[in-house]
Amino acid sequence: MSETLFPIPEGVRVAARASGAARLIYADRRQVLLRPSDLESLLAPDHRARIVWGFVSKLDLSAFHERVASREGAGGRPAFDPAVLLALWIYGTLEAVGSARALARLCEEHDAYRWICGGLTINHHTLSDFRVGRAAELDGLMTKIVGSLLAAGAVTMERVAQDGMKTRASASAPSFRRRETLRRCLDEARAQVGALRAEIEDDPDAGERRRDAARRRAAEDRERRVAAALAQWDEVAERGKHKDEEREEKVRVSTSDPDARVMKMADGGFRPAFNAQFATDVKTQVIVGVRLTNSGGDMGQMTPMLEELDRRFGRVPKEHLVDGGFAKLAAIEDAAKKGVTVFAPLPTKETDPQSWRRKKEGPGVRAWRERMQTPQGREVYKERPGAAECVNAIARNRGLRNFLVRGIPKCLAVLTLFVLAHNVMRAVALLGLNA
Repeated sequence: MSETLFPIPEGVRVAARASGAARLIYADRRQVLLRPSDLESLLAPDHRARIVWGFVSKLDLSAFHERVASREGAGGRPAFDPAVLLALWIYGTLEAVGSARALARLCEEHDAYRWICGGLTINHHTLSDFRVGRAAELDGLMTKIVGSLLAAGAVTMERVAQDGMKTRASASAPSFRRRETLRRCLDEARAQVGALRAEIEDDPDAGERRRDAARRRAAEDRERRVAAALAQWDEVAERGKHKDEEREEKVRVSTSDPDARVMKMADGGFRPAFNAQFATDVKTQVIVGVRLTNSGGDMGQMTPMLEELDRRFGRVPKEHLVDGGFAKLAAIEDAAKKGVTVFAPLPTKETDPQSWRRKKEGPGVRAWRERMQTPQGREVYKERPGAAECVNAIARNRGLRNFLVRGIPKCLAVLTLFVLAHNVMRAVALLGLNA
């Protein structure tokens, strides 16, 4: 008898192993399957895609409809419903999908995206054009959503926290060139565009013309980017602290994304990036303000944010919480004139209180110094990280680590989508909405 793992009791019979080949069931992928199903049955009743669609379908999207070129009584293919495109991007942002190609692929393969599409076949060009081509409409929609929450009393904007977040730009370090190099690149790009145009005019073959037209568009795009980089060289030189004789050697601008600037990141490294600014209602964590700059520091960013809030909602917060990087004395004084009470940490190295510099400070700055020396002022300031930094962390988890588009206008459109996705979920939680 063969050996066994455990002893076999007496009287137990063991069946003999068959000596033939193993019997297996193999996969047959050529068989035809009839699987009747409807899109509604694909998702659970409480699925997040249903929640997003339920919210988006109730929004006033008339501003998006006005941009649609296809009209009744005229020729042309009907346009896709803006509500579907918006819902796809909001849901994709919540799921950390930032690429139009990836989103288009999910619309074919993933049940949640297929359910939002409702049988439509949407390519990545349409998705990409909607995201960057409807920046003004997305910005207006953000204002409407927050305004509705303000009108309903769900958001008060009594206490707002602001923070900046460095986000990697779609540019590499070697793309930053000196002015003389930019001029040479521009001459080369113009020569390439001229040669391609002449080549296309002489080529009778349609297929070759289409291929060469794509090459020409790429060359023209590079020419525009190099020209924009050269135009911004003086601005970058003015911001820098280089001596006149050092500027030509040290000042560089990117040919990939002329708007990008090299910034010190959270890990201590220096990379091309943008500075995303969020203003968050402390009580509800609803983002009420958003800006995008290419300034590496937060100093001087408080006043523009307060101006934006006033432009959007006709009001400014009663209390504004910022970290030490925002604590510019002129900005604090300006905020006090607007009726805004600023909570920001005092400098670690205080000068003599009786110095002539301190005596020239305005009443707003003096009140801020007194306020931050009290236990009540310090307790209020402790609420800043729980709002501003929490929102930043949520954005990071949803994929806001690097921009896949170039230029401040397009990157701001992407950033606004992150704000919309965040505020939709906050509105659902605050108002108790469901699918």
